Amino acid sequence: MESTAAGTSEVPSPTAAPLLGEPLPVEFMNTLWADRDGVHDELARPGGLAAWLRGVRPRLPRADSLSLARLPEPSADELRQFRRLRDALRHLAAVTTGNTGDTGDTRDAVSGADALATAVAAVNESCAYTPSWSMLEWTGESGPGRTAATDGAPSGWILSQLAEEGVRLLAGPGRTELRACHGPRCVLYFVRSHPRREWCSADCGNRARVARHYRRHRDAADSAKA
Repeated sequence: MESTAAGTSEVPSPTAAPLLGEPLPVEFMNTLWADRDGVHDELARPGGLAAWLRGVRPRLPRADSLSLARLPEPSADELRQFRRLRDALRHLAAVTTGNTGDTGDTRDAVSGADALATAVAAVNESCAYTPSWSMLEWTGESGPGRTAATDGAPSGWILSQLAEEGVRLLAGPGRTELRACHGPRCVLYFVRSHPRREWCSADCGNRARVARHYRRHRDAADSAKA
């Protein structure tokens, strides 16, 4: 799938995952997506996490403090931490949206107090994974400025920032507009930007309309044969 970063439709994204201009934690949830070939996981593809981070770099908080072009391939433990956070956010999004349909992904496992507590703990632990703090910079030409400092690796700092953004989404006003797309085979989430919005993208809406049209004609044909 060829995707484009939000606001840069003419520039191909380095990541295979869809980038739809959603809030950053939703984009992160959508590193698991599906098409006619099945469910795909960008975080399971070699180099996938690094590619996704490069794709969303301009949208990361204090992106100027990062040098993602030189970001080393995350270790196996770091990748596990990112996948744990992603799956926890998807679980909490499924609980939030009440999506318990048969989607073939983590949106299925939305019941049980233990599962909910595990997801919440994963988010909270990710928030604290790499502490960071603000630093004041002052140069003669530009005057005061603010940058970020951390005592951990850049990938750990990014993990914590994604978790923080997830907390703000799930505990903030945007929570009420979080939706699971119910387009054919789709497992993506989106934040509804318009009261009549039903799909994560226009393409998904078109596929849903085609599927409805096919079902209507099939049902009419079956009725005529009865």
